[in-house]
Amino acid sequence: MTANQQKQSRVTAALLGAIVVLLLGACERNNAPDSTSKKPDAPGKTVHATRVHLAPVERIVKSFGSLSAHEQATLSTKVPGRLENLLVDLGAVLRKDDVIAQLDQKDYKLRLQQAEALLAQARVRLGLPLQGEDDSIAPEDTSQARQAKAVLDEARTTRERIRNLSEQKIISKSEVETAEAAYIVALGKHQATVEEARTQQALVAQRRAEVRIARQALEDTTITAPFDGAVQERRANIGEYLSASSPIITLVRMDPLRLRLEVAEAEAPRIAVGQKVRLTLQGTTNIYSGEIKRLSPALDERSRMLRIEADVPNPGPLRPGSFVTAEIVINPKDMAVTVPSRALVTFAGIEKIFVFESGKAIERSVTTGQRFGQTIEIISGISAGDVVILEPGAVQNGASVTASVGESSGAPASSLNKITSKPNG
Repeated sequence: MTANQQKQSRVTAALLGAIVVLLLGACERNNAPDSTSKKPDAPGKTVHATRVHLAPVERIVKSFGSLSAHEQATLSTKVPGRLENLLVDLGAVLRKDDVIAQLDQKDYKLRLQQAEALLAQARVRLGLPLQGEDDSIAPEDTSQARQAKAVLDEARTTRERIRNLSEQKIISKSEVETAEAAYIVALGKHQATVEEARTQQALVAQRRAEVRIARQALEDTTITAPFDGAVQERRANIGEYLSASSPIITLVRMDPLRLRLEVAEAEAPRIAVGQKVRLTLQGTTNIYSGEIKRLSPALDERSRMLRIEADVPNPGPLRPGSFVTAEIVINPKDMAVTVPSRALVTFAGIEKIFVFESGKAIERSVTTGQRFGQTIEIISGISAGDVVILEPGAVQNGASVTASVGESSGAPASSLNKITSKPNG
């Protein structure tokens, strides 16, 4: 092959190679995907959600207080005497009019007998029977008064007869004067007798009062319980001579008990007589109930607190002096928007909830109220009918989601949630 032929062969091969490269590039461009075409949408994340409803709640105010005896009395002697018998001791349970103690009665029985004898003597002087309860008698009906009345009648008759004889000039004037004087004397004696009868009546009344005093003193030697209660303290011993007003025991009424509470000034307008109160003792879970009976008419100027008293029936274990936590029910059935606590997201002090709207998760800032159990009251930000996402986690605002809506977030129909105010410290 000549040199010209070899040169032409090389040029031809180069041209063929270039044509092949161009054809391969065109094929690759035809097979490449179109950069302007859109990718299909990915399905949204599935989240659990619930529909918000109004739920019945119980509005309460929490407070702390203590129990005290409804009545407490130190029982003392009314009369002096030696303590002969003491029938109760610490912790004894008493009923009204149960005998507590007995003083020596000998001296008081003798005084009663003496008073009764003096009364009988006064009745006899008045012309009444020795024994009896009826002391009424007209002063003119006493024996002395009747006797004086007879003498007066005789003197009156004699005077009239002497006057007639004097008019007939049969007797002298001096005899008339004597008859007049006798009549005046008889009249005075009759009046004195009637007055003496009245004095005797007063004496009988006095003796009757002395008998009653002596009988009462005898009864006062027996000390009884003035109300149902229990003995808190024993303060005397058998054999002691007790003067009047000497303490014997301290008695407390155990049922009902008096619950004393204080609430802050801000809560005071919502407290009223008749509201129910629940209370628990420190260290126990038993719940007891009572009712507000008394409110202080004014706030305490130093603490700005309102004093409250409630009566609490005592089934047995409650004791005066116990410290309790109390809940005052100010509205037994209020309506509020509530959501499960797992629907709330808190970040940097900001509270928010994700609401499911048109297939997207929409973030809303909310204002929460009271928390109770696993439920939270929402004051503003959402309303009844909204669907809120539970446990939103990494859900972003505006993200497409698929919501699986479960049961309502409201409280069960069989129970009421409790919305509480802050306890007073």
